[in-house]
Amino acid sequence: QVQLVESGGGLVQAGGSLRLSCAASGRSFNWYTMGWFRQAPGKEREFVAAINWNGGTGYADSVKGRFAISRDNAKNTVLLQMNSLKPEDTAVYYCAAVNMIGVVIDSFRYDYWGQGTQVTVSS
Repeated sequence: QVQLVESGGGLVQAGGSLRLSCAASGRSFNWYTMGWFRQAPGKEREFVAAINWNGGTGYADSVKGRFAISRDNAKNTVLLQMNSLKPEDTAVYYCAAVNMIGVVIDSFRYDYWGQGTQVTVSS
């Protein structure tokens, strides 16, 4: 069993930065692929970024070059650094975990989810 708790969301102006953190509890965190997803009002949940056990990463086209995902296995933490934020980045951001090797982008494959943290970008 893995429990995930996100933090770091908030209100920021367009062009600003935020760093989201996901604290994981449970065994074998090092081997899990970790992902970030987001869901805006009236829209489906969408993939943002993922990182696998050995640091391989994947990003949605909409965030490439602006967001960076990283992990600290010693601290059981995954970070999402978000730069050059745009109003369209406004959403609830969720951390997720799956016991798979690859960089997983499909939300249905993830087994564990956090409660989400709100990110609002004003224009």
